[in-house]
Amino acid sequence: MSQIIKDGKDTIIFATKEDHQSPSKVILSPPEPSPGLIFPDGSINWNCPCLGGMATGPCGVEFRESFTCFHYSQEEPKGMECREKFTAMWACMDQYPEVYSEGLKDDEEFLNAEEKAGETVKNEKTNS
Repeated sequence: MSQIIKDGKDTIIFATKEDHQSPSKVILSPPEPSPGLIFPDGSINWNCPCLGGMATGPCGVEFRESFTCFHYSQEEPKGMECREKFTAMWACMDQYPEVYSEGLKDDEEFLNAEEKAGETVKNEKTNS
């Protein structure tokens, strides 16, 4: 038979060999779901790992301002009124290439792909 000892805030349980011979009857509660980027009330979860630390980096203030503006935007297309905030964020990121270089490389690759696609469309129009 197991022995239970209370020691302040701790509970110490000494289990016997017999306690371990039968399957556990403990029922674990299901894990709480992760809230994700947006909480159920519509607010932004700045601690979401999906943000990759952007909300707390050297340009965290600029990121939070631009993302908040975009999230709550009512304009069509969405976020049109946020251009100045995003420009400020990108200007800040340019000052910290050692922190944001990976993201900037992705942006450059995207822009290069867009430019090439645009050139292809121009060439097809001129050749037809």
